[in-house]
Amino acid sequence: MISFLLSIKRLNKALLAAVKAVFLTLLLAQSGAASAEPFQVQDIRIEGLQRVSAGTVFAALPINVGDRVDEAGLQAATRALFSSGYFSDVVIARDGGVLVLGLVERPAVAEIVIEGNKAIETEQLLSALRDNGLAEGQIFRQVVLDGMGQELQRQYVSQGRYGAMVETEVEQLPRNRIKINVTIDEGDVALIRHINIVGNRAFEQEQLLELFEQQATGGWFSWFSSDDKYAREKLSGDIDSLESWYLDRGYLKFQVRSTQVSVSPDKTSVYITINIDEGDIYKVGKVELAGELVIPEEQIRQLILMREGMTFSQALMTSSSEFITRRLGNDGYTFAEVKGYPDVDEETGTAKVTFLVTPGMRAYVRRIEFRGNSKTADEVLRREMRQMEGGSANTALIEHSKLRLERLGFFKEVNSETVPVPGTSDQIDVIYTVEEQPSGSVGASLGYAQGTGMIIGANLSENNFLGSGKQVAIGLNRSRYQTSVNLSYTEPYYTVDGVSLGFNIFARETDYGDFQLSDYSTSSYGAGLNWGYPLSEVSRVGFGVGYEHLDMGSSANSSTLEVREFIATNGDMYDMATVNLSYVRSTLNRGVFATRGTQLRAGLEATVPGSDLEYWRANLSGQYLTAMPIFNRLTLKFSAELGVGDGYGDTGSLPFFKNYYGGGLGSIRGFERNDLGPRGTRISGSGDPKDWRSLGGNIKVVGGLDIIFPLPFLKDQRSVQSSLFVDGGNIFNSSCNGVQLNCYEPSVSDMRFAAGVGVTWLSGFGPLTFSLSKPFNASEYENKEVFQFSMGNTF
Repeated sequence: MISFLLSIKRLNKALLAAVKAVFLTLLLAQSGAASAEPFQVQDIRIEGLQRVSAGTVFAALPINVGDRVDEAGLQAATRALFSSGYFSDVVIARDGGVLVLGLVERPAVAEIVIEGNKAIETEQLLSALRDNGLAEGQIFRQVVLDGMGQELQRQYVSQGRYGAMVETEVEQLPRNRIKINVTIDEGDVALIRHINIVGNRAFEQEQLLELFEQQATGGWFSWFSSDDKYAREKLSGDIDSLESWYLDRGYLKFQVRSTQVSVSPDKTSVYITINIDEGDIYKVGKVELAGELVIPEEQIRQLILMREGMTFSQALMTSSSEFITRRLGNDGYTFAEVKGYPDVDEETGTAKVTFLVTPGMRAYVRRIEFRGNSKTADEVLRREMRQMEGGSANTALIEHSKLRLERLGFFKEVNSETVPVPGTSDQIDVIYTVEEQPSGSVGASLGYAQGTGMIIGANLSENNFLGSGKQVAIGLNRSRYQTSVNLSYTEPYYTVDGVSLGFNIFARETDYGDFQLSDYSTSSYGAGLNWGYPLSEVSRVGFGVGYEHLDMGSSANSSTLEVREFIATNGDMYDMATVNLSYVRSTLNRGVFATRGTQLRAGLEATVPGSDLEYWRANLSGQYLTAMPIFNRLTLKFSAELGVGDGYGDTGSLPFFKNYYGGGLGSIRGFERNDLGPRGTRISGSGDPKDWRSLGGNIKVVGGLDIIFPLPFLKDQRSVQSSLFVDGGNIFNSSCNGVQLNCYEPSVSDMRFAAGVGVTWLSGFGPLTFSLSKPFNASEYENKEVFQFSMGNTF
């Protein structure tokens, strides 16, 4: 029965096709008669429409009811309907005074399926098809599909995938629709087997090949860098590098005569031959200035790096042009152009270099716009501006304003653009486009960190509170070792010139015995005020006062000798008034995940004379980040932190609960958190000495070297930072007693070291940090921890 119905269905399709054929034949016959003599159109009838509306046909048809048409008019109408792209066949006939249009619609694309692609993303391929008029819902055109298949094949060839195959199939669907299937076999990238440079006399081939990004022999990291895989774009860049190498060494007549790329029969190997003509070395002759010199000539000449008699260098000529352009930009000539032109004298072997200065009109900033800041208020960005609206455009100030936005730490990326104002020749708009990133956490928090356990609570911690730029932290948190309530607030622009004002209120109970430290506990509350004053664009000083009440009554029976002795001498309850001073100087290029620049922090904290405890602590920390030599994508980061504290007056030593601690994330990775330094002495020597816990010390020395590198296979690197690191340092004590274990005075021989790899991800609910490391020289009392992590926010 089913087969019978299918036969009937196929018969119906056949009959329908026959009817259409007969109809088109009759129309063609009438068309011949219609074209014999002109006639007046009394009506227009359309046959064969399925999806295209009649209005679309009438809009494309150059004939209206009442028009008198002849053969030329009918031909023009046929061309117009074909040109619309909706029809694969058009027949025009006459039925008395009625113009009959017989139309066969092109099929519509119902679905496009792409399979087998990895090197080029599906969305990228669909976008290319869409841009060329081939997308779901559009009219299908075979010529477009064929052309895109060939172009896709060329794209794979440019990537060195000579064995790539692209096949397209058109599948017919009901209601005059089609499905396009694109099947791709990308194949493997051809490997470079040999690169040969012909014509080099002054330099060895091995030296020149070191300039190439592509290499004929892979190294240890070829699986990551793919430097042994051929790509047309990379080869073009390598040839440019080769040309620049020669031009920077005086070979002004250097030429690449030809480049041959040969592919093996199996399409898996590539052999490259580059023919060059080095030419002769030329010295710099006279250095002249031409054009309109709107700033004094002696100032311009100070920016020129080339001197008469030195070997010509295109890099120096280009850098000189850039320096002069930047200097003109600082005077408002935003669209200035400075180009260097060498004029070769074959007889003397010199090249006269002329710098043509075209300053253009001095520009003024009409308006400064901010885009992309959906959260952060314009006011927060505008107060970082050093380029003012209405003022003369200054390239240095525009760039410095961009840098200040990056240092806020609110944005993944900041871009600046100067746009000429239409209808004027001396005005520009400056547009800053930002991409925001998480700057804190809001709402309930859930976190976990090794050594502290689960961290839960209701909190708000935000460095950019409601987009206002204010720093706010409110929290009620509970962990295994601490219960705390805190409120802090900082207004970074309490005054328009950048004076900051803030306060904090806190109360907490801490059991350090549950924090891998000696067994003592504290209960404290207090408050503080702080101010900050800018000294320059990159430095500021801070001043603060505070009060803290601390109760150690529950620690009187501690099993740690140093705790009992301190309480016996100083009591178990203290009221302390504190003052602190700080200095910060930062030239880091970003507020979060910086890759260039320096930062120096110095601080002094002390209790006011007459407080129940009298002590001081001084801290100094710094970091320096720069590009690695040769490997510019990698960043070298040097960091160091020093701290020292002591008692004064009636307090003989730094209170043990103000000691420094070391070990774990943020310190020396590879050691358990806070595990380094002197141990607390168990009374009567009870227990295994290896179980005696850290009490900290009054001297801290920590440093590290990081090589920051981009994570492979990760597109957006701006919220992630990964590094190879070496950490070193220790916690020392200036007055070790005879029984304290692991207690050392500062000494290089007692430094601890570890190396490994670490990753930090700035997620939406806080930073996630992981490290995998190996300690080198732990003492018998110190605990190692190879894998460490922390996630969520703590207060």
